[in-house]
Amino acid sequence: MSSVQTEERVVTTYRLWEMKQRGEKIAMLTAYDYTMARLLDASGIDIILVGDSAANVIAGHVTTLPITLDQMIYHAQSVHRGVKRAMVVADLPFGTYQGNYREALASSIRIMKEAEVDGLKLEGGQEVIDSISRVISAGIPVMGHLGLTPQSIHKFGTYSVRAREEDEARKLLHDAHLLEEAGCFGIVLEKIPARLGAQVASELKIPIIGIGAGNGVDGQVLVAHDMLGANHEFSPRFLRRYADLAAVMTDAFSHYVADVKSGDFPGDNEQY
Repeated sequence: MSSVQTEERVVTTYRLWEMKQRGEKIAMLTAYDYTMARLLDASGIDIILVGDSAANVIAGHVTTLPITLDQMIYHAQSVHRGVKRAMVVADLPFGTYQGNYREALASSIRIMKEAEVDGLKLEGGQEVIDSISRVISAGIPVMGHLGLTPQSIHKFGTYSVRAREEDEARKLLHDAHLLEEAGCFGIVLEKIPARLGAQVASELKIPIIGIGAGNGVDGQVLVAHDMLGANHEFSPRFLRRYADLAAVMTDAFSHYVADVKSGDFPGDNEQY
C-alpha cells in the first residue's frame, strides 16, 4: 500500500490548537491565485484563506454573494497548487449550505475533493449548526465565522460593528460555544468589540481568529490585497497597510506605457 506524503504541509488543525495552548499567535491572510499563495507560504503564514471576498477583490462585486461554488473551487485549486506548508481553508459560498444540510454536505465534499483544501469556513451560528455538524461528521474540518458575516449583509443592512448591544453579544457568545461543541477547529470573529473578542477567546479551547476583533484573540486575518494597499477605497479602522502597491503598480504601469510610446522598450538587450 502506498503512503501519502504529508510532511511538507506542516500546519494542521492540531498544530493550531497547540499554538493556542502555548500562546503563540496565529497569522492568516487571503489568497485567490497560485502566485500569491506561493509568496504567502514562503513568508511563514500559518493559514491561507481562499475567501469568498474574491467576489469583491477579483470580480469587482459589491458583496460576496454572487460568487459560485465552481468559482470558489477554481480559486482554491489555484491556491492549493502554490502551498507546501500553510493550512489552506476555503469559504463555502452563499447558498451552498444555509438551510439545507444535504446541500451543505454535498458542496463540502465536492470542494474538498476537487480543490484538496485542508478545511472549510462557514458563516453563522445556531442558524446553520445542522449543516456544520453534518459537514464535520463527514470528517471535514470546519472553521466558524461570527460577528459581521458578509454573506448576511442584506439582513444587517450595514457593515458597522456587530454585538455592541448585550443581547447580540450574548447570542454571539452562545453561538461560539455551539460551534466549539459541534467540533469546529476554530472561529473567525469579524468586527466586534475587542472586549467580547477576548472573552470568546478565553472561554473557548479552540483558536479564535480576529478581523477587527481586538488583540485579545488568538490570531488575526486580513485580506491580503487590503494590507498590501492594492486599493485605497477600503480603509476600516482595523486595517493596517504594510505597503502601498496601488502607487507602486500605477507608477510601474505608467513608466511601461511611456517607454512603449517613446520606443525605448524593448531595447537592444531585450530582443532576439
